[in-house]
Amino acid sequence: MTANETAGWSNFGWHSWKDLALVRARLDAGADPNDGAYPYERPLHAAAERGSPEVVAELAGRVDDVDAECEGRTALWEAVFNNRPENARALVAAGADPWRPMMGGWSPGRLSLAGPTPGLFFPLPLGHAGLTEAEAAAVAEAERLTGALGDIEDDGFSLACVRGISAAEAAQRLAAEPASEEELEEIMEDPFDDEAMQLIGFTDVPGGCVVSQQWGYMASTPGVMKALSAGTVAYGMYANPKSGNQGRVYRDGEVVDWDTHPGGGDVSSADSAEEILLKYLYDGYAEAYCFAGAGLRPADAHAITHPDTYLRLPERDYWH
Repeated sequence: MTANETAGWSNFGWHSWKDLALVRARLDAGADPNDGAYPYERPLHAAAERGSPEVVAELAGRVDDVDAECEGRTALWEAVFNNRPENARALVAAGADPWRPMMGGWSPGRLSLAGPTPGLFFPLPLGHAGLTEAEAAAVAEAERLTGALGDIEDDGFSLACVRGISAAEAAQRLAAEPASEEELEEIMEDPFDDEAMQLIGFTDVPGGCVVSQQWGYMASTPGVMKALSAGTVAYGMYANPKSGNQGRVYRDGEVVDWDTHPGGGDVSSADSAEEILLKYLYDGYAEAYCFAGAGLRPADAHAITHPDTYLRLPERDYWH
C-alpha cells in the first residue's frame, strides 16, 4: 500500500475493525482515534458495532471520551443494539456509562433488557426504570412472531400490512375486482407478465389485513399504500432481488418513511421510543417488522406465501 492508502482510516474495510494489529498500526501512524472512520461514524462506534473486543478496548483507551455521541448514541449503545455483548463489556471496563439516557429514552442498559442478554448490566441501579408492561409484551411478541413467520426463502415479493381494516375493506379501497379461475390459471403460468402485475392477494389476519404480491412490487407501490393507509397505518416492503428489502410506511394516506431497510440498522434520534424498540427487536426480520409495525399478529406466513384471495387492480398509475 502507498502512504496515502494507509493514512488515517482510508480504505478501512468492514472486517478491518476485528484486526487488532492493523488498527494499532493505523493509530501509531497517526490515525485519529476520535474521528474520521466515515463522515457519519467515529472509529470507536464502528468497532463497537462490528469489531472485536480487543479492538474496542484499544480504541477506548485512546479516545478523549469513551461516551462521545455520534448521531445521538454512544459506542456502547451501538454495541448493545448490534448484539455485541463482549464489545459492550470492553466499553464498560473502559468507563462507558450503560445508563446514560439517549435515543428516545433508551439508554444502552435499558435497551439491553429487551435483547438476548438482559442481564448484561445487572444490577439495575436505583432511579433507572426497567421495561414497561407494554414493552415486555412487545419483546414476547417479537419472539413469537419471528418464530411463526419462519424463514421466507424467496424474494421478489411485496406486501402491505394494514392496521384495523379487513381484507374486504382493503379491496374496496383499491377498487379491486375478482378474476375468474381461468384468468388466474393463465396469469399464474407467467406471473412476470405485465398483466400479472395487476393481480394481488388479500388476507385477513388478527389486527388487520395483508395485501401481497408474490412475484412483484405492486403491493407496496405509493398508490396502493396511500389508499390502504387512509385513517390508519400501513407498513410495506418490496423484497427487491437486486438491491435488498425496500421498506416504506404510510400513515393516513401520507408517506412517513420511504426506501428504508425494514427492521434493524437505520435508527434515527428522531425515531419514537416505540419505533426504536421495533427496529431493535426485528433486526434482520424485515417481514416480521412490517407485521409488528402495523400491529398484526399472524399465526404463520401464509398471507405472503398463499394469500386467501386474489383480486385484480384497475389499470392506473400506482407510482404518482
